[in-house]
Amino acid sequence: MIGRNESFARMRTLRIVVLFIFLVIAGRLFYLQIIEGNRYRALSEGNALRHVVQYPPRGEVFDRNGEYLVQSKECYDLMVISREIDRKGFDTARMCSVVGITPEKLKRALANARMRPRAPYMIANFIPTEVKLRFDECNFQGFYTVYRTVRQYPRKIGGNLLGYVSEVDERDLKRDPSYRPGDYIGKSGVESAYEEVLRGRKGVKIQEVDTHGAIKGSYMNGMYDSLPEPGKYLVCTIDARLQAFAEELMRGKVGAAVAIEPATGEILMMVSSPTYDPDELVGRERGNNYMKMLRNKRQPLYNRAVRARYPPGSTFKLVQGLIGLEEGVLTPSNAYPCHGGYSYGNKKMKCHAHASPLDLRAAVANSCNAYFCYVFRNILDNRRYDNVKDGFDHWRDYVLSFGFGRKLDSDFLGEGNGYVPDHEFYDKRYRGSWNSLTVISLSIGQGELGCTPLQMANLAAIIANRGYYYIPHIVKRIEGCDSLDARFYEKHYTKVDARHFEPIAEGMWRGVNVPGAGTSHGAFLEGWDVCGKTGTAQNPHGADHSTFLSFAPKDNPKIAISVYVENGGFGASAALPIASLLEEFYLTDTIRRPWLVDYIKNKQIYYPYYAK
Repeated sequence: MIGRNESFARMRTLRIVVLFIFLVIAGRLFYLQIIEGNRYRALSEGNALRHVVQYPPRGEVFDRNGEYLVQSKECYDLMVISREIDRKGFDTARMCSVVGITPEKLKRALANARMRPRAPYMIANFIPTEVKLRFDECNFQGFYTVYRTVRQYPRKIGGNLLGYVSEVDERDLKRDPSYRPGDYIGKSGVESAYEEVLRGRKGVKIQEVDTHGAIKGSYMNGMYDSLPEPGKYLVCTIDARLQAFAEELMRGKVGAAVAIEPATGEILMMVSSPTYDPDELVGRERGNNYMKMLRNKRQPLYNRAVRARYPPGSTFKLVQGLIGLEEGVLTPSNAYPCHGGYSYGNKKMKCHAHASPLDLRAAVANSCNAYFCYVFRNILDNRRYDNVKDGFDHWRDYVLSFGFGRKLDSDFLGEGNGYVPDHEFYDKRYRGSWNSLTVISLSIGQGELGCTPLQMANLAAIIANRGYYYIPHIVKRIEGCDSLDARFYEKHYTKVDARHFEPIAEGMWRGVNVPGAGTSHGAFLEGWDVCGKTGTAQNPHGADHSTFLSFAPKDNPKIAISVYVENGGFGASAALPIASLLEEFYLTDTIRRPWLVDYIKNKQIYYPYYAK
């Protein structure tokens, strides 16, 4: 009986405890929902959380000597959340006056913002600091500013080289989902090639905002905020002073100029002409300026230095001589006659007047067409090969090893391949019936052959190095990185032995340094042993193209350069003086021939192709 009473007492105690716990829970719920409910409801209605993106400053770009090429300065985006606007008290005219936008643009933006009333929408960008301060004083409900940085260019050079930054488009968003509408991305040049390094990482700030749009503070004291990570700076391989001088000399001309440091593959200067002031593609006038450039027939947005496909002309004779030496069908002492050109059948490839016969060194110095026609035919008709097609394939393999007919794999996006035809091309064109005379124009860098100015400058670097090159690149160092991609430190050898380059370099040296010995004497710089080769490329659209390829000094070279001037005429008339002045400026840090600068600046070239 006692045991039963104890069991009953325990059960009653348990029931009391359970009832007490239930009453406590019920009381707490009553307190939260009834007594405190109105206060929390008021808070939830009166406050909203605003996620504000914190954009990082984009990485800056320096030249090889530490001079600024690209800087970032602060500006702001004007944002709106449509549902937070005070429709009755909003003063449209005042907003337009303060921010500096037209009523039409504001109305369009607000109409678009209403499509997603809870999401931030950008009303205007590139707002300077002083305008932002005036805007803050007005306290426009539903509107706020977001800190950004915008590019500025102290030297106003290198438009095509540096590229530009613009708002992401649909293709960018599909390609990389980490971007959001309103973000900016590098669209060309260095800005595009090194986008991942330059852009940094976005942060976010979560703010509590009341019904009037006033910021009440950071949500949870900033517990969930994240700071932006600035982009890394780049040290470019470019010499800013050389780049600026090259753009000055190329002004008014169509073409390109590229200079490379042979010992490293670093691009010292890269000019595409016409170019543009990179500041023109920054700010609210960017769109208008961009459209003007698109309509310009001379295509200032087109980077000819890495994309244009030009016939190399007589500069390509250097490659023919090297292949002939390697193939054993030519020795430096071999001499060939030239009686005003090379005759075949009832045709003749003309040549300018010079002594005859010539050996290899003299043929390089004098740029003899006939000589290299003989060499080219001997390569293709070599008895080692079964037929001319087999010989042509071997010739083409040599040419490809010099970096022609393919991308050089530089760090410059949009690099062109150039073009070196294969035997299938001629089989199709001539229905299988062709020989070395059919393609004889290739011997002097004409016909279907096409090269980019970057590839031609790389040829100069190959000869300067006596048979190898480093992949040309535009960036020297990245902040926080000990080295660049390994491919930029690897030597790439041609299929021609180093010993064969000496007579070619000697011929280039003679053409510049021995008076009356060749076509390149205008490039002479006392004490610098300049080596050069002129080129005149035939052109169906007006006057011939002028080109010049050079390196200096002959031993331990510091610069290799190629200049190409469309419709410039003989190689010695336009391209040579420009290249020579650039070499002089880079090697001596001065200009001793101001009259030559005036000649180049005042030289008028007619461009019928771009006048159509």
